[in-house]
Amino acid sequence: MKGKMLPLNLFRILIATTLVLAAILLTACGGKEVPLTVPAGVQAGDLVDMQSCIYETDDAEYAADCGTLVVPENRNDPDSRLIALPVISVRATGANPAEPIFWLTGGPGSSNMHFSHFEGLLDNHDIVMVGYRGVDGSVVLDCPKVTKAWRGKGGNLFSDESLTNIGQALAGCASRLQDEGVDLDGFTLPEVVEDMEAARIGLGYPRVNLISGSYGTRVAMFYASLYPDSVYRSVMTAVNTPGHFVYEPEVLDEQIRYDAALCAKDPGCSARTDDLAETMRNVTHNLPRRWLFIPIDPGKARVVTHFLLFNRRSAATVYDLYLAAEEGDPSGVALMSVMYNMMWPVMNTWGEWANKGIIDYDPARDYIAEMDPPGSIIGSPLSLACGGPGQFGDTWPQVSLPAEYLEPPPSDVETLLVSGSIDFAVAPQWATEELLPVLSNGHQVIQSEFGHTNDFWGLQPEATVHLLTTFYDTGEVDDSLFTYQPMDFYVKHGWPAQAKEYLAIAVAVPLVLMALVGLAVWFIVRQVRRRRARKAAS
Repeated sequence: MKGKMLPLNLFRILIATTLVLAAILLTACGGKEVPLTVPAGVQAGDLVDMQSCIYETDDAEYAADCGTLVVPENRNDPDSRLIALPVISVRATGANPAEPIFWLTGGPGSSNMHFSHFEGLLDNHDIVMVGYRGVDGSVVLDCPKVTKAWRGKGGNLFSDESLTNIGQALAGCASRLQDEGVDLDGFTLPEVVEDMEAARIGLGYPRVNLISGSYGTRVAMFYASLYPDSVYRSVMTAVNTPGHFVYEPEVLDEQIRYDAALCAKDPGCSARTDDLAETMRNVTHNLPRRWLFIPIDPGKARVVTHFLLFNRRSAATVYDLYLAAEEGDPSGVALMSVMYNMMWPVMNTWGEWANKGIIDYDPARDYIAEMDPPGSIIGSPLSLACGGPGQFGDTWPQVSLPAEYLEPPPSDVETLLVSGSIDFAVAPQWATEELLPVLSNGHQVIQSEFGHTNDFWGLQPEATVHLLTTFYDTGEVDDSLFTYQPMDFYVKHGWPAQAKEYLAIAVAVPLVLMALVGLAVWFIVRQVRRRRARKAAS
């Protein structure tokens, strides 16, 4: 048994090493290096310890000011304790900067202290990052047992045992945090909005611009609505309107069918399948449970599939590996299943995610049935994993939230909504139908065949910079530099090829080690025999 497990363990180690190195290369630096504490003698709203610092990204350094914002844990409780949040203001390079730009990242559960898209924006604006409470500050809603539970049980993440275990882990985490004195009612969206306003006041800015993505657009839309005099202009990318932390299967199916129609027009893709959507459905519902000696967890493979469909470059690799699986090569699915263990359980602050995400989950819905309907192409893997039995209403406390936070808020602030037409995280019609009608100065740009936020920043960066700088500087919406960029299904070096390479390495390494050990033993034995021969001759 040990001999059979050695290649698999090495396989996992090699993948983990690769992912860690990739994370180091892709993640911007600049967040806190040590846990924050609340300084002595401070009051709510104080911005303290502001000093010059250097904000580092993977390829540049920027002059900045760093400090600590002190805020109440729960502003509705007059006896609430204070918590600390990090603040970084990267200084504009121009002599007379205009309104600063506050960054609001996605999530929930992700750090707000990383930003790297400075080109064009920093010329005329400070870029400000204020830590998200529950993730970046002195109180972190960390859930180690949830991280462990996300690895699943019985070889299937979507088994009743696995989902129940995740729910129980969440319940235990909530109880532990409350026993430690954490007021979960303080880690809500309204409090995050108030943190941003407190930072604006502390930094001395009369008003600010906002740039937000995904979950961050929730913060942005309510900030602009509640503090219209504080927000000058707001750009929301991949707009997430209230109610849409849940991904509906029928929306995902519609988007896959759209990509399938594009595949039918692509010579390379259409040569491999008559119907990409049916290929996806067939593979999803007939996944093998192993490739060679490597197990495949169908639930984990589906979660990674959904996640990688968010952006078109990674989506192309997903379609490529599903086509390969249909052709009889499930190696890419096996690698995807292994990758889940290295990526998903540790990618988020799960207590923060649960405390924010619960607001969109309806305890009356049967998520097991509704998120995995029999006829669906892939179902809704992320919502199925996140809405299993007992994960929210029965196990995570319902947080108090004003009713106005459950509907898109009206606003007169100049606002630009930017949506990708094929965004598997937030459908563009949600912004069009639900938010745009209540924005008196709202505009929407829908980028054809773009996906989630990475596509906005990465596919046509010059056009993105022009759109942003023009809007912030003049209020005009100029998307004229964007050109139609058809979906590219070609994958030069996809998951199946990488899986075989990792496997070859995993098999070769122990063989080479065994050969080296054998050579060393041979050399030692040879030396011993020579010495004995010399002694006998003398």
